[in-house]
Amino acid sequence: MKRRKPLKILLCLLLVVVLAVAGYAAYVFLAYYRVEDNQVLEVGWPDADCITAGVERGRPCRVVSYNIGFGAYSDSYSFFMDGGRESRARSPEAVRENVGGAMEAALGLEPDFLLLQEVDVDGTRSHHIDELALVREAWEAKYPDLFFTFAQNYDSPYLFWPLLEPHGANRAGQAVLSRHCIDSAVRRQLPIEDGVMKLVDCDRCYSVQRIPLAEWEGEKELVLYNLHLSAYTSDGTIAEEQLKMLFADMLAEYERGNYAIAGGDFNKDLLGNSDEIFGVSGPEYTWAQPIPAQLVPEGLSIAAPFDGEAPVPSCRNADRPYGPDNYVVTVDGFVVSANVEVVGAKVWDTGFRWSDHNPVYMDFVLK
Repeated sequence: MKRRKPLKILLCLLLVVVLAVAGYAAYVFLAYYRVEDNQVLEVGWPDADCITAGVERGRPCRVVSYNIGFGAYSDSYSFFMDGGRESRARSPEAVRENVGGAMEAALGLEPDFLLLQEVDVDGTRSHHIDELALVREAWEAKYPDLFFTFAQNYDSPYLFWPLLEPHGANRAGQAVLSRHCIDSAVRRQLPIEDGVMKLVDCDRCYSVQRIPLAEWEGEKELVLYNLHLSAYTSDGTIAEEQLKMLFADMLAEYERGNYAIAGGDFNKDLLGNSDEIFGVSGPEYTWAQPIPAQLVPEGLSIAAPFDGEAPVPSCRNADRPYGPDNYVVTVDGFVVSANVEVVGAKVWDTGFRWSDHNPVYMDFVLK
């Protein structure tokens, strides 16, 4: 009987562990949800006349897109989901420094429109700092007026991994800040994978901002999309389904006579041959594939940011601190309708100092 007692204790402990794991798994799946499609977004308004704040035809405008990496990615940071070590920002001070530096770089480009991705509003990984408030504060310090929207694309239950420093529970999204009137906005739900992979990928979406023309001629609009497409997927067709939905939406707006511009993090090689351009091959990075040409319909075109004389990548893989051996690629950029003239598109080189992305910008004119 005495010999059986240690065995019983061992079995009881094993049962406790099994029940704890099963309970946690049930919690994660039961807590998971997706935001409904076509959710109307609240638009932040300044004390400004929406008509005079509209966009003028024929006047050059600039749109900047920047994935700020939830304020964690300094140039020495590595992320566990990319094969690195860390799962959270190193400190609250690091979050403030990285978000502040990213906004200084973005605002230095003097954007008419700023599209941001991976903006945490409450997260374990970002020490529960409201990064949207930091972003708004930085914008309003430079520009007197601010129209803005925020679309949530991530609200995870507490992810208890890595064990020593769990990624935790996080709520994040995509922000649009504008010097021009945003008349209305909605959030469109994108298709994502089913099963376990939906827990590590975001609740992917894009936001649709409707911006009137200054002259209100014929009530045409600039329709501005902010997006962050899937990266951590096991099924490559999901990314194509996301692109098909976006392109169909943009094409419908163009056929109505509106102007359509999409910007953000496509998680696709927008140059098509980034490994050749930047001299760092990355065959294992299967997420960074070119967009198949046949997916882009007539009436739309990709405006990939690129400087042929001094090419700069928009993204680094964060499996290690940034250095010459990092895999780099351009995944951030724009898609425009045929009635939008692209004057130029480039990547602004920050040396990945405040994020694993560099900001990208595009100058354009509404024909």
